[in-house]
Parts: sequence; structure tokens; C-alpha cells
Amino acid sequence: MKHPVASLIFLLLSVLPTSASTICTLIADADSGEILREQGDCRSRVTPASTFKIALSLMGYDAGFLTGANAPVLPFKQGYPDWGGANWTQSTDPERWMKYSVVWYSQQITAVLGAEKIQSYLEAFDYGNADFNGDPGKNNALERAWIASSLKIAPAEQATFLRALVNRTLPVAPQAIQQTLAIVETTQAGDGWMVSGKTGAAYPRMANGKFDRARSWGWFVGWAKKADRTLVFVRLNQDEKREKGSAGIRAKKAFLTEWTKLIATTP
Repeated sequence: MKHPVASLIFLLLSVLPTSASTICTLIADADSGEILREQGDCRSRVTPASTFKIALSLMGYDAGFLTGANAPVLPFKQGYPDWGGANWTQSTDPERWMKYSVVWYSQQITAVLGAEKIQSYLEAFDYGNADFNGDPGKNNALERAWIASSLKIAPAEQATFLRALVNRTLPVAPQAIQQTLAIVETTQAGDGWMVSGKTGAAYPRMANGKFDRARSWGWFVGWAKKADRTLVFVRLNQDEKREKGSAGIRAKKAFLTEWTKLIATTP
């Protein structure tokens, strides 16, 4: 039987708020490009992690490998990344891939496209440093170039890319843009705003090459619509200690909780 004091300490610890610092909050008008709010360091590049799925979706649809919200359906196979739990160990289509951030589905798309074609798309999108080489000497670009590896993007660059997406000016087929917009998850955020966005999380690399599991980055990026107004937004957090669960999901929850206040104090 647990000691009552120990049980009380455990209970208190379980309800304490998570500890993360906000690196950047950026909100911009999608039409004019005017930056309405920029707080923190929004100009330094870090890994895009799973926010890269938005760009990869555009590539997949433009190249014809992805053909609809529910096609193709790809089966999970032994040996695929499965750390995402039950949501990753079942057959997956583009809609589920985006919602549950299924890494192995991304890897099937990159394998079909190839590094050279992806590099070309990144340069055309002006996407961060557009470096799809992966870890030096590891030949792993198709598996993880976007996850704490060579590809990096700043929050301000994310906002520019998202603006081009919602304004449909990216150099891909119009249908690729429409299909990508359709599979990004949308949430009602209050006061009439509908927020569509993608999370992302990854651990930084330390000098010894290992991952710093106490300092995870957490992204939430996307766009918000109300009537005829569209805004793009970027939130980037970084944990201050090791936490349970995805830093990206925690960044999303925090941002959506703050949305009404953020927008009320934004021009």
C-alpha cells in the first residue's frame, strides 16, 4: 500500500503545468503579409519536424503519388517507426497521416519522390535552408532529413511559406494545394475563428550527437479564418525539462487556449 504522503506528492506532480518556454509567436495577415505580432526569436532556424508534412503533402499530390484524402492507403509493416503507438501501427491514408503525424507514411512518400526531386521542390518553395541531405555520412535523407537533421526553417520562413500556400501561389498544381489544405486538421478556436494547423516535435542534437530529451522543440503552424479574413501563425516552444507526450501537441493546446487573447490584442 502506498504511503499517503507519497500518493499526495504523486498527485500534485501529475497536475503541475508543463514547463516550456515560448521561442516565437508570429501572426501575419495572409493577404497583405503585414506582421501583426512577432514575439521572441522568429528568425533562427531549427528542424521543421512534422510541420514538414504540409510541404511534403504538396509534393506528394503534385507528383501524383497522393491522389485523395483517403488514397493511397498504405499498410503498416514490421520495421516501420512505431513509437507513435496504435495510431501508427495500422493502415494509413493521407488524412490519417496528417492527423496522427505518421512518420513511416512520410518515409513512403519520400522514397517514391527521391531526394533530388524533394530538393528541387524545397528550393522552389524557398523552404528554409532547403537542405535535404540528411545527417553527414549517414545516407538517411529519405528517412529523417526533416527530423533534427539537415533541413531547417525559421518561424518567419514558416509564415512566408504558409502565406504562399493559402494564397495558392506555390509552384505546384492547383489541385495539390486544394488537397493539402483539405487534409490539415481544423479546430474551432472561439469567437468565430477556425484554426487549421500542423504540429511538430523533435529533440535537438547535443555535441556528442545524442538527442537532448529534456529540450524538445514543439511547433504549431497554420492559418486561421474568420469571415473573409485569413491569418497565418507560427508558434515554436522548447521544453525546459523532460516531459511526457509530444511537445507539438502541447504547443498546439497552449496556443489555442491563448488564441482569443492573442487575436484581441492584435491589430
